[in-house]
Amino acid sequence: MIERVRQNIREDRRRTIDEVSMLVGIIHGTCHTTLTEDLKMRRVSSKFVPRLLSVDQKQQRLDVCLDLKENAGNDPSFLSNVITGDETWVYAYDPETKTQHSQWKSPGSPRPKKARQVRSNIKSMLICFFDQKGIVHKEFVLPGQAVNAAFDVDVLRRLRETVQRKRPDQWQNNTWLLHHDNAPAHAALLTRRFLTDNNITVVPHPPYSPDLAPSDFFLFPKLKMKLKGRRFQTVEEIQAESQAVLNTLRENNTQECFKNWQRRLDRCQASEGDYFEGDAGP
Repeated sequence: MIERVRQNIREDRRRTIDEVSMLVGIIHGTCHTTLTEDLKMRRVSSKFVPRLLSVDQKQQRLDVCLDLKENAGNDPSFLSNVITGDETWVYAYDPETKTQHSQWKSPGSPRPKKARQVRSNIKSMLICFFDQKGIVHKEFVLPGQAVNAAFDVDVLRRLRETVQRKRPDQWQNNTWLLHHDNAPAHAALLTRRFLTDNNITVVPHPPYSPDLAPSDFFLFPKLKMKLKGRRFQTVEEIQAESQAVLNTLRENNTQECFKNWQRRLDRCQASEGDYFEGDAGP
């Protein structure tokens, strides 16, 4: 009977307990016990991922993770020299998460209701770079500005000036390393030529990998979680409140982010290049 239940589930893992019990010819309770206790199965929802990765893309992720781990192992100062960054939209209104608007209720009280809401059309694009010591450079994109390769070069030029001012030792010794994702503007020939001409070393980043980008798994979620559920009337208010949240970041926060980055490299290796967020594990 256990084997027949197992075979029915393998044929279609979306079958309900009622469907399996009918096909096998057993009662609902026995089928449930067989699935949960004998076969140790549980019903779960599909995990949403940024992309269904091909074999080559998984290998790219794995190769980059192994490369970064090797560099960090050979050079203890490697990660402390990395300046990572990206851009993101910050909205005048971003709805709260389910956890944020949850509340306690008594057994006899009605369940609270909340209308479904969407993000506002008013928004501002933030560009931010940081390292283990904290924020290095940040700026907001002017409304209507095209975020293309030419603009990206201007941002990198301003970043270089900020590194020279805020990280003089790394600037003087040219030990700072740039980490960003593979957005079209970042990968464009004009941008790559600027990086080469200015002797800026780029830390590799695999495509379709926000789970391995510190801005995406640490900085931007931390920023937006503080702003969710709040309403701002103007772009200027969005920028001022974003700045206020960024000012609360301390060195120990960014240091923990880089430690988390190392742990994520390990988990990516353990998953053989596949996405790992939402899976069981530390």
